Amino acid sequence: MSQDVLLQVALAAAELRDPTAVLGSIVEGLTQSAGLALARVWLAGPGGPCDPCPMRRECPEQTRCLHLAASAGNPLHETRERWARIDGDFRRIPFGVRKVGHIAAHGRSLLVADIASDAAWIARPKWAATEKIRSFAGHPLIFRGEVLGVLAVFCRAGIDAERFERLRGFAAQAAVAIANARAFDELARLRGQLELERDYLREEVREARAYGAIVGSSPALRTALEQIELVAPTDANVLVLGESGTGKELVAQAIHERSARAAAPLVRVNCAAIPRELFESEFFGHVRGAFTGAVRDRIGRFELADGGTLFLDEVGEIPIELQGKLLRVLQEGSFERVGEDRTRRVDVRVVAATNRALRSEVEAGRFREDLYYRLAVFPIELPPLRERRGDIGALAAHFLAISERRLGKKAMRLTNRDVQALERYTWPGNVRELASVVERAAILARDGRLSIDAVLARAQTTNPALPRTPALATPPTAIETESERKQRERANLEAALAACGGRVYGPGGAAEILGIRPTTLASRLRALGLRHEPRASGR
Repeated sequence: MSQDVLLQVALAAAELRDPTAVLGSIVEGLTQSAGLALARVWLAGPGGPCDPCPMRRECPEQTRCLHLAASAGNPLHETRERWARIDGDFRRIPFGVRKVGHIAAHGRSLLVADIASDAAWIARPKWAATEKIRSFAGHPLIFRGEVLGVLAVFCRAGIDAERFERLRGFAAQAAVAIANARAFDELARLRGQLELERDYLREEVREARAYGAIVGSSPALRTALEQIELVAPTDANVLVLGESGTGKELVAQAIHERSARAAAPLVRVNCAAIPRELFESEFFGHVRGAFTGAVRDRIGRFELADGGTLFLDEVGEIPIELQGKLLRVLQEGSFERVGEDRTRRVDVRVVAATNRALRSEVEAGRFREDLYYRLAVFPIELPPLRERRGDIGALAAHFLAISERRLGKKAMRLTNRDVQALERYTWPGNVRELASVVERAAILARDGRLSIDAVLARAQTTNPALPRTPALATPPTAIETESERKQRERANLEAALAACGGRVYGPGGAAEILGIRPTTLASRLRALGLRHEPRASGR
């Protein structure tokens, strides 16, 4: 290990900013020295998961250990690729165990000048003899008083005091290079996290402007709001149930804002929009090179929501094979990024939402029962708009005010006749459909007069399988009981299924005929006990 070689390696490592590249530069550079057989760097890190660790029985605390981070060498009887692996039996070494653990635990260097006469420090004497290893030197990597890890070399030549001291100086420079690279990496991570938080906040603002706060005072809505007030100050996980368009995302927002986590981020995930093969990366993040296209490290939604709330919309869409990993995070607060061995911990409250009947999904084996109970610690069921008709007028006025600002129109009027027409409509799309109808009517408005009747008539024309819209007919003289309403809804759904051969999804399916989302229709069919064509497995 000449002075020139060590200087060149140190300078090359100092120019790099990526921690992995720095470590690779150190061990690869050292192997250019004559007589050096193997160079390795272990970095200090948390323990766990301990089950697969070959040194678990020797580990006194199982809380902190050395993780092999880089390896390179010049083998006589094996391949360079094998010596470059970092997943062998010595991938983890507990502090205080073996020679490397001893160096880290005491922060002192170790020299074994002659292995043949001091074999107590060599775990595999046969390997050393086969590879003609004669000496070993190890130095702690110390930066500002903290032991970052251990640099160790195995040589086929002897290591005298002068070489040992040169290697000590190199280890000090290597520690600085590693610390600097980690600092750059942490800055990049924080910058990426801030960018993601900015994007999420923009999305939240956009959604808030689109739908505003929860509006209404009907008994059904008041019940839901009382439940929000009860559960929000706690850290309990919440499962929000309800048809599509009932405002489940607004409930998640209200719970977060009324909790002790309000200052931390509320991160939203639409589980129905994530490709199956990207779920794990989306939830837990990945490291560079974990899969094709992973060109840099990326934090996942759980890490982004640390200290705050994670809203899992359409949670019933999570693949069954990933549900176990989600359960582990909920139970233990720990996970690993894709392609990384390091265990990370987070403190996240989960608010999940679905329009599926999750109990039926559990019984059918499509959703884990233990995960269901973890999510449904406190279930809140939102009523559909047809069960809170008394709120329609207030909601319509709210959406009209938003439309006025968005369209630049003023002095638009919502008459009693308009409200009565809206109250008589069936609202298969719930609050979301009401917002769309009001905005469409505002676009068509002339001289401040809305075109509610025209918009509802067009909705009836677009969705011919819907029951005749009461808004366009003579108001009913008799009051319909809940049983009668369900019978009418069942008959209507059966007619739609019959018209499309029992198909729910896709072009020409019952959902398209009815003008509602397929998941909403499937939920209603399950609630009524109606059988239908299952969705294709590739979705």
